[in-house]
Amino acid sequence: MSTPAPGASRLRLVISEAGAQRRLTSLLALQRIEEPDVELSLSETTPGQQVEGLLTGLYDVGLAISCEENNGLTAEPIWQEPLALAVPARSPLLTYTRVPLPEALRYPMVLWHPTACAGIHRQVGRILDRVAETPVVSERVTSFDLMMTLVSAGYGIGLAPAAMIVAYRPLGVVMRPLAGFSPQLITYLLRPQAEASDSLSRFARRAMRVGSTCQGNLHAVTSPYRK
Repeated sequence: MSTPAPGASRLRLVISEAGAQRRLTSLLALQRIEEPDVELSLSETTPGQQVEGLLTGLYDVGLAISCEENNGLTAEPIWQEPLALAVPARSPLLTYTRVPLPEALRYPMVLWHPTACAGIHRQVGRILDRVAETPVVSERVTSFDLMMTLVSAGYGIGLAPAAMIVAYRPLGVVMRPLAGFSPQLITYLLRPQAEASDSLSRFARRAMRVGSTCQGNLHAVTSPYRK
């Protein structure tokens, strides 16, 4: 990838699986306020195309949930969102304040597509691997909206960011935390290993500032792109 010149007036950001996160809104607003002279172009694509675009110079920086190893990129965890169960409004699981994972796996699940949503698919998979039971998969989805629609219609339960589930309460979806642990969905900032432009370095620092406001303890999270 060719490195943009210092002080470049354009920054090409690509996201995958991260578009609806509220911290992304905060980051974009902060970028606009603090550095209005830098044009920020925003693209959305799949995890695989995101990595390819960053490696070939199509994009400058990415936000992703993907955890694939790739020697051409560095990745830093910048924020995390609590994951919880999305449950239909009349589900028997609502008798629990916090749902035990083995109990949740007695019900069909609406899960994330393993290719189109590779990052969240892997992170949710690690949660489900905590128990011996294999989930019964009713559907696999590529969008949060479709997951909530299917959950509301009674096709199953889902694992998704808690704050996003709460917003769907009028649709008949209820958020329930898992019992015994509090899983987090981690978002990474991806960039090529080549020397970063000044505008990219400043953007990365802003992302860290946004994440540090309520990210919890991320210092122990190892980048999946580092050996």
